[in-house]
Amino acid sequence: MKDRLFLSSPHMSDEGYEMEYVKEAFDTNWIAPLGENVNQFEIELADKVGSKAAAALSSGTAAIHLALKAAGVEEDDIVFCPTLTFSATVNPVIYQKAIPVFIDSDYETWNMCPKALEEAFVKYPEVKAVIVVHLYGLSADMDKIMEICNKHKVAVIEDAAESLGTYYKGKHTGTFGDYGIFSFNGNKIITTSGGGMLVSNNEERIAKTRFWATQSRDQARHYQHSELGFNYRMSNVVAGIGRGQLKVLDQRVEKKNYILEFYKRELGELDGVEFMPSNEWDKPNYWLSSLILYGRVRPFEIMEALEKENIESRPVWKPMHLQPFFEKYDFVGTNVSEKLFENGICLPSDTKITDEDLERVVEIIKGLWR
Repeated sequence: MKDRLFLSSPHMSDEGYEMEYVKEAFDTNWIAPLGENVNQFEIELADKVGSKAAAALSSGTAAIHLALKAAGVEEDDIVFCPTLTFSATVNPVIYQKAIPVFIDSDYETWNMCPKALEEAFVKYPEVKAVIVVHLYGLSADMDKIMEICNKHKVAVIEDAAESLGTYYKGKHTGTFGDYGIFSFNGNKIITTSGGGMLVSNNEERIAKTRFWATQSRDQARHYQHSELGFNYRMSNVVAGIGRGQLKVLDQRVEKKNYILEFYKRELGELDGVEFMPSNEWDKPNYWLSSLILYGRVRPFEIMEALEKENIESRPVWKPMHLQPFFEKYDFVGTNVSEKLFENGICLPSDTKITDEDLERVVEIIKGLWR
């Protein structure tokens, strides 16, 4: 059996940047959810994406949770969410005992459809917040979405977990709304093994989320808590990994783009194959190279053929409104997301992948058309 080819796995820098910062944490004995790495990672990430403030947290999910809390989302409030996403986008809505309403995608971006969003506001004018996702590193149409949300004076949270390094009209995704979140899970474009970041231009609210994330401990000699707190702060060791990874982000984006272009060149002429969309205003990180199949070869056939050769692939996310836990919540749209799920597949997009590995993948796929 040949070596396993992963969809997207951790990729430490060749230069060893990460170990320098981790060693510093050990040498100074700051093995805790505070320290120089945490402070500097917040500053460096905020500077990288062009945001005024950031809070380093234990996960992207924690970041969404605190963003919802910072936006004032409470029990029975309505929150619009894209249906084509991972459940971590929506779970924090439930943590706040709020009510998700799922919004369909469009084919132009694979992300939240502005037209469906408008329809949702007509149906639910009392909505408290909108969560926008930048799926697989493709940016949503933020001009249209922000115009709609600003008109209705509603808070916007950008789930940029998959899109660090993606630009919309020259500006980083995650910096258009009131709050943006990034994930550093093991499969993301850069990783801290596990972790997340909340960014905002509202420095006061970011300071408040740091307070909540450290168990809402009041400034007192004794342990005093006037608000509900959470254990959500990032470790100083983990933050050191993040600081090193941030130095190679641009390299990782370049490799992700190379991978997609390779697949396009080799598979683009196959009957019934259509790749993830490209827009003139979008400069994606192409976190996962994904395609849609409209011909006789189906996604499961490719996944099975690849798995036989020890190669990992994955379907496009199953829409949330089709999930057993979330199916009781309302959905607004025309089922574009269902079509993307039924016909979509994500191919190996690991930044350690070689041209030989890529040839191995495309030859297996081409064989199904022969």
